[in-house]
Amino acid sequence: MSAAPATQAAVELHAHASADFAAKLAETEALLRRAAAELGPVTQASSLGAEDVVITHLINRLALDIGVFVLDTGMLHPETLALLAQTQASSRAPVTVYHPVHEAVVQFVGREGKDAMYQSVPLRKACCHIRKVEPLERALAGKKAWITGLRREQSNARAEVPLIDESDVADKGRHKLNPLANWTWGDVWHYIGLHQVPYNPLHDQFFPSIGCAPCTRAISLGEDFRAGRWWWEAELEGGAAKECGLHVKHDHDNHNEPAQGLTA
Repeated sequence: MSAAPATQAAVELHAHASADFAAKLAETEALLRRAAAELGPVTQASSLGAEDVVITHLINRLALDIGVFVLDTGMLHPETLALLAQTQASSRAPVTVYHPVHEAVVQFVGREGKDAMYQSVPLRKACCHIRKVEPLERALAGKKAWITGLRREQSNARAEVPLIDESDVADKGRHKLNPLANWTWGDVWHYIGLHQVPYNPLHDQFFPSIGCAPCTRAISLGEDFRAGRWWWEAELEGGAAKECGLHVKHDHDNHNEPAQGLTA
C-alpha cells in the first residue's frame, strides 16, 4: 500500500467537476427547494464533513426554511468543533447542537472503559448508539424530512442511495433526502472551491470521512473511501460494517419510489 503524500489542500487535490455537474447542481437545488416548500419541517443532519458543508451552504445561499443540526458526541476532533463554532456564527439557517445523555455516557464508560469501542463490534455500536443514534432520534422528533450528505460513490453499502428515501415514511412519517446522491467526490470539492466554502482542515490531511476522534484516521492512497472509519474492525469481524447506525437500510422497502407529492 502506498503511503499518503504530504499534506495538500483538498480543494487543489480533489476539485474535478463532472461533465454534467451543472445538471447535478440544478437537480440538487430543485430537490432542496421542493423539500422546503412541500415537506416542512425539514432539517439537515450535518457531520461538518465536505458533503455537509456543501448542503449547508446551499441552504443558506438559496435562503431556504431548513434548519441544521450537529451531533456533538463528546468525542469530536478539535478541528470539527472549531468548524462547528464558525458555522454557528456565520450560518443564516439556525444550527442546533445535540449531545448524548450525560448519565448514559458516564455509565457506559464506567462499565466498559473509555476505549470500549476497540474491544468488540457490539461495544463500538453500543457507544455509537449512546453518542449518535439516540441524540439523532431527538433531533428528528417532529420532523417530516431530514437531509443527509450520503453519496452513492462513498461505499458499496451506499451504491444505491436514492435522492428520496421513503423507507421511514410508513412507520415514522418521515422522508430522508440525499441531495448529493449523484455527486462525485470531485463535484463536492469543485463546489467548495467555487464558493470558497469553509471546510474541516482534516480533509487536507487525507481524512475523507470524519467522525469521532478515536474512530477516525487518515487513509492512504488506494484505500477505500471509508477505510479510516473503525479500521480495527477488520481484525474483529472482517470489517464489513462501516456504519454507526444513523443510516440503517431497510431492504424490504422500495427506496427508489418517489414520495407522493415530491418527485426527484
